[in-house]
This record gives sequence, C-alpha cells and structure tokens, in this order.
Amino acid sequence: MVSSRWLPVALLWVVALLNYLDRQVIFSLFPLLQKDLQLSSLQLGLLSTAFLWIYAAASPLGGFLADRYGRKRVVVVSLLLWSAITWATGQARSLNELLAARAFMGLSEACYLPAALALIAAHHTGATRSLATGIHQSGIYAGIVLGGVGGGWLGERFGWRFPFTVLGLIGLGYCVFLLLLKEAPGEPSERSGVSLTHTASHLLRKPAFLALLAVFAATSIANWLIYTWMPVYLYEKFGMSLAQAGFSATFYMQAGSFAGILAGGALADRWSRTNSNGRVFTQALGLVAAAPFLILAGVTGTPVVLLAGLAVFGIARGMYDCNWMPVLCQIAPSQMRSTGYGLLNMAGTFAGGTVAALAGGLKATLGIGMMLQAAGAILLLSALLLVRLRLTSSPEAAPQ
Repeated sequence: MVSSRWLPVALLWVVALLNYLDRQVIFSLFPLLQKDLQLSSLQLGLLSTAFLWIYAAASPLGGFLADRYGRKRVVVVSLLLWSAITWATGQARSLNELLAARAFMGLSEACYLPAALALIAAHHTGATRSLATGIHQSGIYAGIVLGGVGGGWLGERFGWRFPFTVLGLIGLGYCVFLLLLKEAPGEPSERSGVSLTHTASHLLRKPAFLALLAVFAATSIANWLIYTWMPVYLYEKFGMSLAQAGFSATFYMQAGSFAGILAGGALADRWSRTNSNGRVFTQALGLVAAAPFLILAGVTGTPVVLLAGLAVFGIARGMYDCNWMPVLCQIAPSQMRSTGYGLLNMAGTFAGGTVAALAGGLKATLGIGMMLQAAGAILLLSALLLVRLRLTSSPEAAPQ
C-alpha cells in the first residue's frame, strides 16, 4: 500500500507523463499533418509557437490560481481541460482550428506543473522532498520519449487523428483517479490570499529568487537548443536517418536524466540535513558536470562520443531538475510557491523558445556545434551564480 505522502507522487507521475505526451505527440505527426491538411513548414512551426507563447505567458497565472484556489483543484481542472483539448485536436479540419487547440492547450497545461510540484513539496519534508519531486520529473521524461516514439508509431498505422483521440480519452478517464489526491496536512484547499501582482512583486524583490530566475532561463536555453536542433545536427553532421536522429537525440539524454533524478534527489536530501545550501549545491554540481559534456557534444566528430556526452548531460540535468521546487521552498513562503514556479517556467520557456528560434537564423554561420559549446559555457556561469547563494532552511513569512 502506497503511503499517504507517496500517493500524490504516484498519482501525479501519470499526469506528468500525459502533460508532456499530449503536448509533444504533435511533432512526431508533422509529416502526416502536412500532407493531409496541405500545411507549409512555416504553418507547422506556428503550431509550436502558439503553444509556447501562451504557455509561457500563462504560467504565472496558473501558479497563482493554484496558490489561491487549491493545488488539487487546479491539477484536476487542468488535466480535464487539456485532455478535452487533446481530443478536440484530433477533430480539427483546418490550420486555424489546430492553432486554436494548441493555444488553449498552452493555457490549460500552464496550470499543471506549478500546482503539482508545490503539492508534492507540501506532502514531503526536507528528508524526501528532492527525491519525490525528481520521481515526478521522470514522468515528464517518459512523456517526451513516448510522445516521439509512440505518436509516430500510432500515426503511421491509424492516421494522425487517432493518437489525439485516444490520449484525450485516457486523460479524461484518469481524472477519476485524482479523486484520491489530497492536499497536504495543514495546507488549506483554498486561500484568501493577496493578488498576483503583490505575490510576484514580493518574490521579485528577493535576490535569491532573481538568481533562480536567471539560472532557470539559462538551463532552459540548453534544453530547448537540444530539443529543437539536435535531431537536425545528427542528421546533417553524422548522416543518421531521420528515425535514428530522432531517437538518438532524445533517448540517451532522457535515460540519463532518469538516473540523474534518483542520484541527485538522494544526494540533495542527504546533503540538506547538514547544510542548508545542500540542494542548491547539488544543482550547481549537476551544471558543472553537464557543461563539459555539452561542449564535447558540440566539438566531437564521433557519434558514439556525442551520444555518451548526451547521456552524461542527461544525468547532470536530472540532478538540477529534481531540485527546482525544493530550492524554491527555501525562498518562497508556502502560499507563494506555485506562483513562484510559474514565474520560473515563464522565464525558462521564453528564453529557451527565443534561443531555439535564433539558432535557426544563426545555424548557417555559427553552426549548431558552436551554439552547443556556448550553451555549455552558460551552464558554467549558472553554476557559479548558484554557489554564491546563501539560503536558510525555510523562508520568512510572506507579508499580508
């Protein structure tokens, strides 16, 4: 029997998987969409942009709604809405309908992560907080891989509409299981708190939060650069097939990340018992380890070395990914943590998405390899910023 504090992790792991599976599956279906609806490459790109910009802009609001009206409630409504939108995507008959579906998906999915991570953190004390949030993060990694592999496989056999229809129905059905989800003891299901503007102002006046914001944006630059351009890099530089490039660009890094969240979560939880900076030091250690292997991926001419570099980068990335909410818990009061993560998510998505687009324009002159090296250098600077933080075990209370 799953204990009361681990039950939310188990239930939300599936929701995290669906969150990324539902948003990622469309990319593996682009060739089928293009052929069926007669879309240009630019129009396909707009489907990503419509999601990304709305998701980024809505993230702080999604976090605030969770802090204000209860995290469980926001998680359930978010899953319900984006599952219905996923189903509706499979019924779309035109570009405009697809764009509307992607925009509404960005709005509904933006509410999930801030609420879920704050809910898990509230259920877990310092002794298991990093490991718990890391295990939840592994659901995201699984969703990324399944979205690419499973979506393409289903699309080839049953058409591009089928994956959306099935995934939407699965998400709607899973809402029933979330009735088992509970708010943490001592955490009210609804607060009569202050406004979003007041909450954001309170957090943005904290130097430690501003540092986290900068690091979150920097790490997102590396992630989005790899997500967007690594398949093309493998295809063009190493002569891999599109299928090989798509698999290699995601699988090895995500597999490494699975190991990294377990190692990083356990290390951070243990380190934090003796040092209040233990979690942020674990993040910095992950970035220091990730940077040289990202640089290596940008300079090597050997596919095996590059893929090994991606795997080690994934391990290191898992170490800092699993500690974002636990570190935020040392800066933001409980009633502001979902909003705080929403602000981090907004900064990361805008920075990563912007750099991914700029990389396309700079690809012919600088090359993807050079940009990977630059991203590695940015990670080293981010690690330096993290080690300069001085955190306490718990934040001061928020002003009313």
